[in-house]
Amino acid sequence: MPSVALLRRLVPMATRVCSSRGCAGSATIGPVEAAIRTKLQQALSPEVLELRNESSGHAVAPGSETHFRVAVVSSRFEGLSPLQRHRLVHEALSEELAGPVHALAIQARTPAQWRENPQLDTSPPCLGGSKKTRGTPAP
Repeated sequence: MPSVALLRRLVPMATRVCSSRGCAGSATIGPVEAAIRTKLQQALSPEVLELRNESSGHAVAPGSETHFRVAVVSSRFEGLSPLQRHRLVHEALSEELAGPVHALAIQARTPAQWRENPQLDTSPPCLGGSKKTRGTPAP
């Protein structure tokens, strides 16, 4: 597993949305986002990899890397069910999902599916709350 310092040197700090055609956008990425991007590239050789850190839309500290949405377009998904595709993504990111990543929305598509609808979905707004308040009866 590469160190965070090594990942910071290997992954440009101004990349956001990347595909086989290059990268677009400009925002600083953190070490968790860099690790997610690197591991998905290595595990799935995607034609398109779009990754969005949605943590700022949740009740977390500024600069957090806890909530992500990803679109992975790979020929490795051909013939696999959506569940099997998600399992491949989860397998590649098992360390992040066991630690810093609280939520990961996955769009795992084949190249043909992506050509039909080439966009990263958007998440609904966070409704807030925490484990401490969920399911607690009102006074």
